[in-house]
Amino acid sequence: MNVMAFKGLVNILPEVEVPKVKPPLKKRLLWTFATLLIFASLTLVEPIGMTRAAQQAGFLQNIQLITASNMGTLATLGIGPIVMASIILQLLNGAGLLQFNRNDPKEREVFQGLQKFVAILFSFFEATVYVISGFIPSIPGFWPMFFLILQLALGGIIVMFLDEVVSKYGIGSGVGLFIAAGVSFRIFWRAFAWVQQSGQFVGLVPQLLQGFLNGNIPESALFPLISTIIVFLIVVYAESTKIEIPLTFGRIRGFGARYPLKFFYVSNIPVIFSAALFANVQLWGIAFQNIGIPIFGTFVGNQPTPGGLAYYLQAPYGLLATPTQIGITLGNVDLILRIIIFSVAMIIMCVVFGKFWVEMSGMGAKQVAQQMQSVGLHVPGFRRDPRVLEQVFNRYIPTLTVVGSASVGILAVLADLTGALGTGTGILLTVGILYRMYEELAAQEAFEMMPALRTILGG
Repeated sequence: MNVMAFKGLVNILPEVEVPKVKPPLKKRLLWTFATLLIFASLTLVEPIGMTRAAQQAGFLQNIQLITASNMGTLATLGIGPIVMASIILQLLNGAGLLQFNRNDPKEREVFQGLQKFVAILFSFFEATVYVISGFIPSIPGFWPMFFLILQLALGGIIVMFLDEVVSKYGIGSGVGLFIAAGVSFRIFWRAFAWVQQSGQFVGLVPQLLQGFLNGNIPESALFPLISTIIVFLIVVYAESTKIEIPLTFGRIRGFGARYPLKFFYVSNIPVIFSAALFANVQLWGIAFQNIGIPIFGTFVGNQPTPGGLAYYLQAPYGLLATPTQIGITLGNVDLILRIIIFSVAMIIMCVVFGKFWVEMSGMGAKQVAQQMQSVGLHVPGFRRDPRVLEQVFNRYIPTLTVVGSASVGILAVLADLTGALGTGTGILLTVGILYRMYEELAAQEAFEMMPALRTILGG
């Protein structure tokens, strides 16, 4: 089915108006900051009708990091519906059930509108799952549950529109901004919180100081901090690694540019989709078990039992965090099998989503070549033909897509296994998001200082 069949449906959906003139940098920063404040307020307001504190299962903590959500508030869903809508539409497009021309602005606009519609549907679906499964406890009765579901769904829809505001008026994307803010806060709190629970500091740094004074440095605090620092440095290095293809503008001698192809060519998108998909398997698994259909495995409380799909797709966080824990893990066949299956599944899904994203977002060799040709850029020493540019980009983009996506998956798994703060996925997302926001800020400043660059480089 062609995406234009949904044009009538998409036209009735509300949308944030595109600015006629792109706002200057200061206004974009103000829009970004204001949107972040609104999102933060959603994470603090509890919905009416919730009878007690929301449950905080281990996998739900991972969902909150990935989806920038906060259980038991109006931001319970976070960006989850947006991510799931993207996953569903990518799978339909990849299977050929939904077709659209990425180079046609009208079809691309309808596709984005369809994604918004599916995200709205998922907002109500996920809100219903949270309430029915008991993770967001409700007052008994149909209407109290319905009202609670409605509040959670509306919270998810508001987040969706906040993302649209940031994309059109702010810096970067709302999805990235909300994830980075949430993960940064959790990492800072877990590292430096000077609060005691059961006679022990919550923050790892205070734990180390306390252990140092007592002459006994706890390995459970030392190794996760070391792992976090190492993963952070690796991600920063990988983000800055790139291949630069020389380009020339028109026939002007000496005037050229370099088109950078980053090692993480598809950024952190694959790991967002993969981690969100696996986390939702846990959530749906509990919901299906509660209605007597344990298709994803059985659960005791909120924890999956060995043998089911949900167990093997649960992030193996901290299983190799310390020497003591390594010994325990290696002595358990189920844990070893879980690590292997999760690692392979994460890497494969990162590559699959990476390839889908390159095609869907217009980052493929053919699309990039056409973009360069449209602004008059070509490779020096070659004919001015988009097919030549496509051949040049084809040498790098497919390989970078697969290798970069697989590397993101491997880093996420290793960081989870070693107990890095904020989880491996969280660190990857935060560093990548902040690095790209920095690049966009630098580019925006350069465009404002030299407006001609925007025309030349297609900014």
